Amino acid sequence: MSAVKGLNGMAVSGSWRGWRRWAGWWRLFRTTAFKLAIAYFVIVGLGFALVLERVGENVRELVNEQMRQTIDAEIKGFADQYADGGLTQLVSVVERRSRTPGASIYLVTAPNGVSVAGNVLELPPGVLDQKTAVETTYERLGEPNTERRAMARVFKLPGGFRLLIGHDLEDRERIRHILGSALFTSLMWLLVIATFGGLFVARRLLKRVDAMSAKAATLLQEDLKGRLPLSGADDELDRLARNLNAMLDRIASLMEGIRQVSDNIAHDLRTPLTRLRNNAEQALQLESGEEGARAALEQVIEEADGLIRIFNALLMIARAESQSSRENFVDLDGAELARDMAELYEPSAEEAGVNLRVEAPSPAPIRGQRELIGQALANLIDNALKYGAPDVPGAAAEVEVRVARAGDRVEFSVADRGPGIPAKERERVLERFVRLEASRSRPGSGLGLSLAAAVAHLHDGVLRVQDNAPGLRVVLALPLRKEGSES
Repeated sequence: MSAVKGLNGMAVSGSWRGWRRWAGWWRLFRTTAFKLAIAYFVIVGLGFALVLERVGENVRELVNEQMRQTIDAEIKGFADQYADGGLTQLVSVVERRSRTPGASIYLVTAPNGVSVAGNVLELPPGVLDQKTAVETTYERLGEPNTERRAMARVFKLPGGFRLLIGHDLEDRERIRHILGSALFTSLMWLLVIATFGGLFVARRLLKRVDAMSAKAATLLQEDLKGRLPLSGADDELDRLARNLNAMLDRIASLMEGIRQVSDNIAHDLRTPLTRLRNNAEQALQLESGEEGARAALEQVIEEADGLIRIFNALLMIARAESQSSRENFVDLDGAELARDMAELYEPSAEEAGVNLRVEAPSPAPIRGQRELIGQALANLIDNALKYGAPDVPGAAAEVEVRVARAGDRVEFSVADRGPGIPAKERERVLERFVRLEASRSRPGSGLGLSLAAAVAHLHDGVLRVQDNAPGLRVVLALPLRKEGSES
């Protein structure tokens, strides 16, 4: 029993391997590369057949023309023989030539149609009455019941006699057969080459596609750190893999951003929510009295307002990144907008002892959404007032807001004399909820620069964080509005 089972197992295993092998070949046949190879074969084969058919037609016409010229030359020669020696000499020459092996046919007939000399046994009726060269069937002398084809011409002699001279078409048919065989053989070889070439190309292509598919399958189960392989050929598959890798980089970056945002939201909202709950509990305690309850409720409202500001900032960033705000673009004077925002913060600057200077000569024409650009400028000025105090004791705090044209852009810059931001952190601070202050004791949510960056991207601009030596300079560069432009 075990031996039988072993044999059955081997048979099943062998059949399974055979089925997999055929399945692999079937996949090759179904690839686009193989289908393109077969389509190319069909197109080339049709073109080759048309060309060969045209060549065959030209060869046929050439053979026919040569036959007609040969027949005309022989008729002229026989006419000379008849002129020299009459019918007797003509018949003698025809008899001699008829006995010579070859493709030429000759026939001399009496006025009543009876054969006098020649190698033609039988002709269809009416052929001897033709006045031009014709293609006709005939039976050759010595080959009865064998129908052949020839091109012939009839020459009338005095006394009602007729001379027929022709040439057998066997050579022409042989040439036609040779060309047909050449066409068939060429097409067969072309089919074989196309099949194996298509399979070779399809196998190489399928191997690369399978490698990309296998890598993509692993990426679905891993952490998106892997990338699709490149062959180095810089072909369409490499370009596709490169674009997919760029897309994976973007997805990984977004996922990392979501993770960081989630962590930051959890960290930043936990403290105010805890304070909110504690204040609400304090308000419920009867021992605190009405004054204590009122103070606790005021703290609750303050904490709630802070949370609302955070969520409003997140909504504004999402709105800017969604590109939907482009529909509300209007023509603006950037200098006027900057002066308005600086004027709004003048009381806060005076209270903080900061010298707020504005240099914004008009005009600075831009096109965009006033609310978003104004909020971005407000965030930059607010950050400068909060963090722009110099580290040197006794040094005057100063914030400068400047608007100037720079080529085809209008640049809004807000500069302070504070500690600044290290160069390696200047890209990271543009992310959401990123705050370089580890203790997070100062007010703020870490969304100001993120919103400014999103507004810059919405308006096809850029936000740059630079060193002010000392201090920090943040530049919001937006496209200069062209005259007559519309969004």
